[in-house]
Amino acid sequence: MTLTVPAPGTVIRYSYLWEREARTGQEEGLKDRPCAVALAVEQPDGDTYVLVVPITHTPPSDPRTAIELPARVKQRLGLDDERSWIICNEANRFLWPGPDLRPVSDAKGNRQLAYGSLPPRLFDAAKERLIDFIKEKQFSSVKRSE
Repeated sequence: MTLTVPAPGTVIRYSYLWEREARTGQEEGLKDRPCAVALAVEQPDGDTYVLVVPITHTPPSDPRTAIELPARVKQRLGLDDERSWIICNEANRFLWPGPDLRPVSDAKGNRQLAYGSLPPRLFDAAKERLIDFIKEKQFSSVKRSE
């Protein structure tokens, strides 16, 4: 399994720590989940920091905070058939690859680093919504262990 830095839009499996959980003092995510890489920034020292947004089955309380994943995209990524949303108003940031990254098994049982990538139009829509939340100062991110 190669640990190359994923491109924005890549969907990885990650132990995501929700901002509300971090506020209560939790340091570990309660569940491994698909997350979309929103940003990957290489530092001058060669380290790369990654920002990921979670994908969840829970419908958003405010529809503006999320974008629903189309069923055909979920199928192509090898995810389940339940409805899911990309949450755009919070993220985790960490030094790649980080201890909370989890391998993904494909249909043949091969372990890989990612489910695949979001279609460009869907990723662009999620990215634009994320940028809007940052501009409105309604975005939160949780720095994870390195």
